[in-house]
Amino acid sequence: MPSKPAPIKKSPAKKAAEKAPAPAPEPEPAPVEAPPAEAPPAEAAAPAEEAPAAAPPAAEGDGAPVAPAQDAPAAPPVPTSAPLDVSVEDVNDSSLTIKWKTPETIGDSGLDGFTIEYCKDGTTDWVVAQEELTPVNRYCIKNLTAGDLLNVRVVAVNPGGRSEPATLAAPVPIREVVDRPKIKMPRNLRVRVVRQVGEQINLVIPFLGKPKPVVSWLKDGQPLDTKRVNIRNSDKDSIMFIRTSQRDDSGVYEMSVKVESFEDKAPITIQIVELPGPPTGVKLVDSWGFNAALEWTPPKDNGNTEITGYTVQKADRKTGEWFTVLDHYHRLTATVSDLIMGNSYSFRVFAENKVGTSERCAVTKAVATIQKTGINYKPPEYPEHDFSEAPKFTTSLSDRAATVGYTTKLLCSVRGSPKPKIEWLKNQMVIGDDPKFRKLSNQGICSLEIRKPCSFDGGIYTCRAKNAQGEATVSCKLEVKQIIISEKGK
Repeated sequence: MPSKPAPIKKSPAKKAAEKAPAPAPEPEPAPVEAPPAEAPPAEAAAPAEEAPAAAPPAAEGDGAPVAPAQDAPAAPPVPTSAPLDVSVEDVNDSSLTIKWKTPETIGDSGLDGFTIEYCKDGTTDWVVAQEELTPVNRYCIKNLTAGDLLNVRVVAVNPGGRSEPATLAAPVPIREVVDRPKIKMPRNLRVRVVRQVGEQINLVIPFLGKPKPVVSWLKDGQPLDTKRVNIRNSDKDSIMFIRTSQRDDSGVYEMSVKVESFEDKAPITIQIVELPGPPTGVKLVDSWGFNAALEWTPPKDNGNTEITGYTVQKADRKTGEWFTVLDHYHRLTATVSDLIMGNSYSFRVFAENKVGTSERCAVTKAVATIQKTGINYKPPEYPEHDFSEAPKFTTSLSDRAATVGYTTKLLCSVRGSPKPKIEWLKNQMVIGDDPKFRKLSNQGICSLEIRKPCSFDGGIYTCRAKNAQGEATVSCKLEVKQIIISEKGK
C-alpha cells in the first residue's frame, strides 16, 4: 500500500464533521507528504516535529475546515490514537462488514466517531463509506461490486482531528463465501485438559469450512515446537498428538481455521501435572505436657496444580516406626497430642495434590521429648469396717429317723465372723474323737455322719458354733429303728 495517499472527493461525512458542535472550528493538521495544492482529509495528522503554521490552505474541493488565523490555545485538542484490531466480520458479493476496537488513547477532548474508507487494491483512490461519523465499532459497507479486491481503513475523529488510520492486514475479495470456517470444539475440551506427566495426549477437533480451511496452531502466542507436538490436518478435523507429555507442554494452545478473510479461533488449555515436592521446611515450635506444636511452609514445586493438603506423621525414637496423625490437613500449623511420657518423637510432613502424596517429605531437626513428671500418690484412707458377727445358723437341723445298720447324716449351715468353732453334742454330751462319728465343716456347711447306727445311737443331737462374739446352737432328734422280721418271713 503506498505511503502517499491520493486526494479523495468531498464526501457527506466531511459535511457532518463541519456541523458537529465544537467550541472552535476543527483544525486540520498538515499532511505528511501532501502537495501544496491539496490536503486530503483521509490522511493522518502531521508528525509533531512539523509546525502547524506550515500547513498549506485546503483545496477548494476539500470539505475539511481550515484552522482560523489566530493564536493557538494554550492546550489544543490532541487527536486520538489509531483504532485497534480491524478485522472482517462478514462479506458477500455486495457488502463488507468490518469491526474494530476503540483506540487505546482518546484524550480529554473525547471521541466524535469513526470514519471508514476503502479503495481498490493497487490504487490510492480512497472513498469514504458513510455520510456521517459512526459511534459504534462496527460498520457494513454496502453496494460493492462483486470481484473487487478492497483495502479498508478506519480513522478515529475528535476535536483534535483525525487519528492515524488503522488498515486491514490484507485486501478483501468481494464475493460470497460458500461455507465460513467454524471450529466445533468438543465439550470435554472447553474447560481444561488435565494430564499427568508421561501420559499421552491425543485431541481431535472437528471444524467446518469451504473451500478447505487453512489450519494453524499456536502455543502461548508462539508457533508450536514440531519436535514435541504433532499436528495432522484433514478436511474435517485437526489432530494434536503428544506421545509423552511433560510439564513444559502445559499452556494455552490456540487453533485457528481460515477461509480467505474469515477466521475462527478456539483456545485449548492443557495442564500437565505430577506429584508435588516436599514442604520446604518443617520445625518443632514448642512441646508441653503431652503435646508438640509444628509449623511448615508450602513446597516450592506444587506439581503444576494446587496443593490440596498435608500428611503429618510421628515416630518414636525408640522404635523408629512412623504413624500418621493428620491426613488431608489443610493448614500450615498443627498440634500433635496424646504423646507418651518419657518418649522422644520426630515428625515429618508430606504435601498432597490431586495426583497424590509427595514422594519425599520434610523432617523436623529437633526432637520433642515428653518429660516425666513426679507423682506423689497418697491412697485415700478408709475407716475399717467391722465385719465381726456372732454365729448364726442359717439352716437348722431337722429331726431324722434312721434304720439300724444304715449310715445317716445330719446337716446345718452357720455364719459368723471370725469363723466360728463347731462342736457336736449327743444328749448334751460333747462327741469326741469317736470313729463312729465323722464331723465336717466347709464354707459354713456343717455335717455329722453317723456310721451304721444301732438302736443306742438315737437321741438328741446338738450343733454348737462359738467365736469371740458369742455362740449359737441348733438341735434335732434322731430315732434309730429296728427292722422286725415276722415268723412267716423267717
